[in-house]
Amino acid sequence: MFATGIENSIPKIKDGSVRVDQMESCGHYRYWRTDFDLLDDMGIRFLRYGPPLHTTFLGVDHYDWEFADLTFGDLKRRDIVPIVDLCHFGVPDWLGDFQNPDFPELFAGYAKAFAQRFPWVQLYTPVNEMFICALFSAKYGWWNEQGTTDKTFVRALSNLVKANVLAMRCILEVRPDAIFIQSESSEYFHAENPKAIKPAEIMNSMRFLSLDLNYGHRVDSEMYEYLMDSGMTKEEYHFFLGNSLRHHCILGNDYYWTNEHRVSADGHTRASGEIFGYSEITRQYYNRYRLPVMHTETNIVEGPNGDEAVNWLWKEWANVLRVRNAGVPTVGFTWYSLTDQTDWDTALREKNNRVHPVGLYDLNREIRAVGRSYKQLIRDWRDVLPTQSICLNVPVVRPSEYRDPMAERQIEEARHLLRTELETTKA
Repeated sequence: MFATGIENSIPKIKDGSVRVDQMESCGHYRYWRTDFDLLDDMGIRFLRYGPPLHTTFLGVDHYDWEFADLTFGDLKRRDIVPIVDLCHFGVPDWLGDFQNPDFPELFAGYAKAFAQRFPWVQLYTPVNEMFICALFSAKYGWWNEQGTTDKTFVRALSNLVKANVLAMRCILEVRPDAIFIQSESSEYFHAENPKAIKPAEIMNSMRFLSLDLNYGHRVDSEMYEYLMDSGMTKEEYHFFLGNSLRHHCILGNDYYWTNEHRVSADGHTRASGEIFGYSEITRQYYNRYRLPVMHTETNIVEGPNGDEAVNWLWKEWANVLRVRNAGVPTVGFTWYSLTDQTDWDTALREKNNRVHPVGLYDLNREIRAVGRSYKQLIRDWRDVLPTQSICLNVPVVRPSEYRDPMAERQIEEARHLLRTELETTKA
């Protein structure tokens, strides 16, 4: 699956007084038809995409589907497969922030309502980058609640992951063959001296917390104590162990130049640049969770030479091939995003409307060099089975196939398996 994305980040900054809306600043609300035309031009059939949560989810059982009806209707007409991103770094004003204990249940209701309105949609990322969202919102103090303690971090993380798990279950009630591609940041922390070894080890355990909880994977003893000391209850922890839906999932992981970090003795970190790279870090995540893998985000700024992003694209693709050739079932690759973004030079901490030139196209919708290279890469590699086995193809039902007999049989078989799964879990 060769994919790209249209980012729908909506964090709030400046004590909640300012909303950063990437779809607005990048012109998607005005040019969405043009953006979808660009997908056709690129030959891309998979799109990470979702409706803006803050203007769609207006209250309990209260939704404004106007923009979603237009855009998803057009994606269906074009037979483009959306990987639906329902929550991307922010919530509607009326929900407050990620400290709200009601968020998981309310969000799950929204996810079910979306699935009922668009039953032909099969692929989902209910909550995007849960670890990063909790870290930036509730530990670094950058977004939303702007928390800075372990307690605010763990509360946000628990609420985000529970929202994701409950949303998956609600979506499966509507679409039993739904597949969840969990886009999460893949990180590594390098100790820069012997005294930094212990803090680096702790951070290298913490990086797994969101996916451990999401997939019902038991955390190590140090992380268990950390969660308990930071306000998670045993009942909350056991909820995650008892509600794993991992066998409906693809391990989507993101990798950027900033995903590896140097750790000093006092625990402070800074970007180290690429040391291990995507392939080594992905093997670490795969060895932990044993799920099929998709590279769900990468990009780099097009710099003064004009070829920086092109070189990064080919480096990342070479890493994907290394992972695949090492025996990891690898099902997709994503350059994120379709167009340039704004204000990621400050990690969305400021609303300057400064262009971040990382897209396949610029904000005038003119193709960049990396766009031409990705178009050629897709053309060259499209027919090469990513897992080297026809038996390991992802059972994707395209929008145009939704009512076909084969698709209906797949859905019914999935419904039967889901019923069996639930009965086994209860037993």
